[in-house]
Amino acid sequence: MVRGSVGVIFGETGTFEFKVMVLDSSKVYRGAYVKVWHDASSDEKDHTWVLGQVMAIKRSSDSFSIEEAMKGQRTDKSDDRIVAEVMIIGSRDENGMLRSPVIPFSPGSPIFAADEGLTRAVLGLTGNEMDIGLLEGTNIKVQLSVNSLVQKHCSILAKTGSGKSYTASVLLEELLDQNIPLLIIDPHSEYSSLKVPGEGNEEDFSRFGVTPKGYGSKITVYTPASKSLNPDADELFRLNGMNLTVKDLTSIFPDNFSTTHTGILYEAIQKVRAEMETYTIEDLIFEVGNDKSKAKWNVISVLEQIRDTGILSPNPTSIEQLFQKGKASVIDFKGVTPELQSMIVASLCTSLFEERKLNRIPPGMLVVEEAHNYAPEKGFSKTTSTDILRTIASEGRKFGLGMMVISQRPARIDKNVLSQCGTQVIMKVTNPNDLKAISKGLEGVTSYVEEELMRLPPGVAMLVSNEIERPVLVDIRIRKSKHGGESVNVLKAARTVTPPPPVMSVENHETSRPAPVRRPMPELHPTVSGPDSDMMIDIPVVDIPEPASNITPPPKRQPSRQPRAEDGSEGGGKLFKKLFGANR
Repeated sequence: MVRGSVGVIFGETGTFEFKVMVLDSSKVYRGAYVKVWHDASSDEKDHTWVLGQVMAIKRSSDSFSIEEAMKGQRTDKSDDRIVAEVMIIGSRDENGMLRSPVIPFSPGSPIFAADEGLTRAVLGLTGNEMDIGLLEGTNIKVQLSVNSLVQKHCSILAKTGSGKSYTASVLLEELLDQNIPLLIIDPHSEYSSLKVPGEGNEEDFSRFGVTPKGYGSKITVYTPASKSLNPDADELFRLNGMNLTVKDLTSIFPDNFSTTHTGILYEAIQKVRAEMETYTIEDLIFEVGNDKSKAKWNVISVLEQIRDTGILSPNPTSIEQLFQKGKASVIDFKGVTPELQSMIVASLCTSLFEERKLNRIPPGMLVVEEAHNYAPEKGFSKTTSTDILRTIASEGRKFGLGMMVISQRPARIDKNVLSQCGTQVIMKVTNPNDLKAISKGLEGVTSYVEEELMRLPPGVAMLVSNEIERPVLVDIRIRKSKHGGESVNVLKAARTVTPPPPVMSVENHETSRPAPVRRPMPELHPTVSGPDSDMMIDIPVVDIPEPASNITPPPKRQPSRQPRAEDGSEGGGKLFKKLFGANR
């Protein structure tokens, strides 16, 4: 046995895989990286270390009989055989290119645990700007390039509860440390917690080499709703409500406008433009009301819905204010309807893309949480924001505008958006449709990768990138800031004793009321003479709660007409006789 070796190659070998008799089971496990010295030819230049990865491992014993197994007793394990299957990754040549062996490996060659330098070099873990965690099972840091992540887009995919928002926040922390501008679409109020320093075990922080840190000075939370619905927001977000065009209005609720409705709206806008330089939605509602078509009421109804959202303002939030170097703007959609969310995303992303093309804002990244709601795959739903997100995914790289899409349903994201992401961070996924969507839409995903995705524990992600030669498992580092996406503990909430609301005493409640104002009652007359004698006088009587001992009750209301005669000879009997010709 060669000193330091963990196993020996045996049996039939190839250029892509071989089997190893494991000698040190503590260092060889499924997913472990190993190296082997390979003599490719007689030329010493072709002699090099080759990196491999253990894909499967089995253990067996020929001496352990069924009878012993039934007794449940086994003390001697010295004759156990551990066999591992190793897949070859390759080696780097003098030009830095990855090369795979062309000559099979020799049986009997020893294998060793791979060192950090060889592992980083062969896998392509050469980035040194964004520290996202450790290579699973090792202490090797996984670092990414900012340019690669931003320019070639990024996707974070996982089933709910697997840690996708946590992982996204880790990436956002690294981008903020590099002063990259961020615009975050936040449907569930998860990313405002970036302001607060994180809490956790000191051992976890020291293991990943980070310290708790809050980004309060760099984070601004905007709400399209109101401060009453979202009191944690820093600023209100508003769109431009002046001089709206037909396209602006129809994009808000596209399904509510038919050709007739659009024609009515277009005619109204043309009339308003001829009369005034600047106009608001109120002016449009008034002008549509003058139209003679009955369809105008549908148009007015939609315009009033838009007005009542309160999202339009003569003082809108500018893109220059939202997208600043070293800052992150969070658009918190708490209290905003899904239809309005899609409209805001469409308008915001369109302005962002146009301003970036004109170089009026710095290069940066757009972050879209729950992306399947804003860029759904065809056949699931239709939103106004799909087209612009497709455009940013396909053309944003040219102008330095990156996009990070985050979703728990990969099968429901538009494939044109997902396929443009050069870096994918995939956590546990079990849905067959989602696994199929990941395999079709992303590069480097094999059947082995699909099996791994179904087994991933929380906090471990598979990283697939153009900069990395093959998918790798990463133990995501602990957050520097506070986690804001924790699940609600329903059982704990149910067992928590909630104090009842304070009950106001009757005495205090009565004394706190303002004293009622008493006005003298007018004198009532049972009958009224003159031409208005048939008119009943109805004076309303209001009961005012007051202690009954000090107040005399008001007089009862008297009828203004005499009661009908009971014998039927007069009064009501005359009408019956007139109609039917006889008395009752």
